Amino acid sequence: MTEETQGKWEGKATVELRGPTADQVWPCLEDFCNLQKWLPRVDTCYRVEGELGQPGLVRCCNFSKVPSEGSHEDEENKVIWAKEKLIMINPSERCLSYEILENNAGFKSYVANIKVSPINDGDGDGQHGCTIEWSFIADPIEGWPLEDFNSYINSSLQFMGKKMEQDVLSR
Repeated sequence: MTEETQGKWEGKATVELRGPTADQVWPCLEDFCNLQKWLPRVDTCYRVEGELGQPGLVRCCNFSKVPSEGSHEDEENKVIWAKEKLIMINPSERCLSYEILENNAGFKSYVANIKVSPINDGDGDGQHGCTIEWSFIADPIEGWPLEDFNSYINSSLQFMGKKMEQDVLSR
């Protein structure tokens, strides 16, 4: 789902995991500085400042650039990076929000919310899996159409969900 309102981009992606519960998946996301374990092309993710698990925590993520056709070698070897700040975390609700502070990827303003919710199949026990929802609001990103960016968020979340599901079920 994507929407463009008054110059801002808004989007949301959801993945459904049928094996692990929300309580089993939440620790994977709550660990804000371990993104490289879950997302493709994230080479490193580390704490820059702040206290783990607390609002104000800043992480730096380095991403591999996907080479494009006809690109120069220097461009292919360029590291894309972003400093991101945890602005809200609520373990009892299994949700967090973060914003991009600085980056070299063209983001001017970006705030994301991630929430893990139980799937209740009528019995209310939450033991039938969970969903992860990743929503965002951002300024348009130069050279990246909204549909393509939303597709990137969705495919990243699908990949992340599969990795988390495999991790939880292998324990």
